[in-house]
Amino acid sequence: MHPAPGILLLFVALGLATLGAAPGPLPLAYARNFELVRHDSHTELTVRNASRESDAVRRYALVPRQGPVPDLPPDLQVIRVPVRRVVAMETVYLGHMEALDALDRLVGAATPDYISSPEVRSRLTKGNLAAVGSGARLDVERVLLLQPDLILTSVTGDPAFDVPAQLARTGLPVVVSADYMERHPLARTEWIKVHGALFGREAEASAIFEEVADRYEALRARTESVSRRPTVFAGAPYSGTWHMPGGRSYTAAAIADAGGDYLWADLETAGSLPLDTERVFLRASDADFWIHPGQYRSLESLLGNDPRFVHFHAVRERQVYNRTRQVTPQGGNPIWESGVVRPDQVLADLIRILHPGLLPNHEFVFYEELD
Repeated sequence: MHPAPGILLLFVALGLATLGAAPGPLPLAYARNFELVRHDSHTELTVRNASRESDAVRRYALVPRQGPVPDLPPDLQVIRVPVRRVVAMETVYLGHMEALDALDRLVGAATPDYISSPEVRSRLTKGNLAAVGSGARLDVERVLLLQPDLILTSVTGDPAFDVPAQLARTGLPVVVSADYMERHPLARTEWIKVHGALFGREAEASAIFEEVADRYEALRARTESVSRRPTVFAGAPYSGTWHMPGGRSYTAAAIADAGGDYLWADLETAGSLPLDTERVFLRASDADFWIHPGQYRSLESLLGNDPRFVHFHAVRERQVYNRTRQVTPQGGNPIWESGVVRPDQVLADLIRILHPGLLPNHEFVFYEELD
C-alpha cells in the first residue's frame, strides 16, 4: 500500500519540519508501548511490555548513518539509520514497510507461507528474497550471510517461537516490538512511526497515521448514538483451549468502536484468557454475533470441529464472521499486514456486520460471512 496522492504535499511540509525538529519526545496519540525522543545526536527508542510475562524495557539509539556515534548509556543498542537491509521475523512489519514504500530494504523474511503481500511473495518466488525460517528452524547462518543492519522481531514469552536470544548472539542489530500488546487498533497503526524513524521516513509515517486515524474516528463517531449494541464474542478453541481476547485488547476496542457489546469487556487484560468451551457457552450461548472463529471459513467446517457449536445462537442465526476474505492458499492473511496499517477498513467491515444500516454500500475488505 503506497501513500495516497492527496498527502504528498503534507509529506513535504512534514519533511521540512522534521529537519529542524526540536529535541524532545515525539507526541503519540494512542500507542503506549513505545516512545521516541529526539536528541541532537540521535533519536532514542524505548519499547515497553516486550514480553507477556514481564514489563521488560528495551532501549535503542537511532544514530544517523553518516554521523559519529555519541557517548551513550551502556543499555542503549545502537541502530544506524536509515536502515538499508532488513530481516522481518513476523509479517506484521511488511504492512508498515509497504505503506512507507520501503519493501526494497527487505532482504530476508520468516514464515514465507504466511506472507500475503504480492510484491514480497513475488520476490520470494524469484529468489530475490531469502526465507530464513523461524523458531527452532531459524537459519542463523543464512541470516548472517544476508548481513542485515536490522532484524525486526517480537517477544511472546513462548520459547518455541521467540528468537531474540539466538539472534542476539550473532551481534546483529535486533529491534523488538510490542505492538501486539497495544490496547487499540490505532495504537498498532501508530507503530508506523517507529518504522518511519528506522527507515528515514518520519514525515511519511506521521502523515499516513494522521490520515488513517481521521478516517477511523469518523467511522467510530457513526456508532456513538446507536440505540442497541449487539452482543459479540470472539475466537475459537485450539487444542482444547479457547483463548478469549481480554477486555483491554485491540480486539475489544474495535468491537466497542463498531457499536458492539463485547461479552468479555470486563476482563482487565490486553492479553487473552484461556477458557474451555463450556465456560464460553455459559456466557455466549445467546450472543448475537461470533467473530474470528479460528481458521474456519464455513459453518460446516466449524460444526465439524465441534457439533456443540450449533447451540450458539449466533450459529443458528448464521451470524458468524471471520476475517478470512483475502486468505491466500498458503495461509497468508493481509489482516496482519495491510489490516494493521488500515484499521479504518477493518472497523468499516465490523460496522457493516453489527450495524449494516450505517454503511449499506460498504463491501467487505477483510471479513466474510460463514455459510
